[in-house]
Amino acid sequence: MAATGGASPSIYPTLLYADAKAAIRQLTETFGFSELSVYEGEDGAVMHAELAQGNGAIMLGSKGRGGVFDAAMKDAGTTGVYVVVDDVDAHHQRAVEHGAEILMPPTDQDYGSRDYMARDLEGNIWSFGTYAPEIGG
Repeated sequence: MAATGGASPSIYPTLLYADAKAAIRQLTETFGFSELSVYEGEDGAVMHAELAQGNGAIMLGSKGRGGVFDAAMKDAGTTGVYVVVDDVDAHHQRAVEHGAEILMPPTDQDYGSRDYMARDLEGNIWSFGTYAPEIGG
C-alpha cells in the first residue's frame, strides 16, 4: 500500500538495524511498505531511509553509523510498531508467502479490530490490523 496524499504524519517510529538493507527488503517485499528514500554513506551503511505504509511512515538506518541517535540507541532493545492495513488476511498471506515469522495469525479482537503479529529479521514486532483510532484536531 503506497502513501496517500494529504498531511504528512507527525509521528515517525525510527528503528536502527544491524543490516538495514535486509530490513528494507523485508519491509517492502514482505510487509508491503513503499520505499520513499534511502541515503547511504560511502561505506554502504544506510544513513537514513524512509518507508511508507498507508498515510504513515517510518524512518530507519544502520546501527553503528555514528551520531547522537546511534549512540543513544546503542543498548536499546527491539520495538513494536502497529500498522493499519485495509485487508489483514491478504496482508498476512503475503507475509506468510515471503517467509515472515508469524507470532499471531489474523485474529478478531474484542475491541473490533482484526490483527496479526509478525517478527522481523532483527526481532522487532510488527502488528498489522484494522484498528485506526480517531485523533481529534
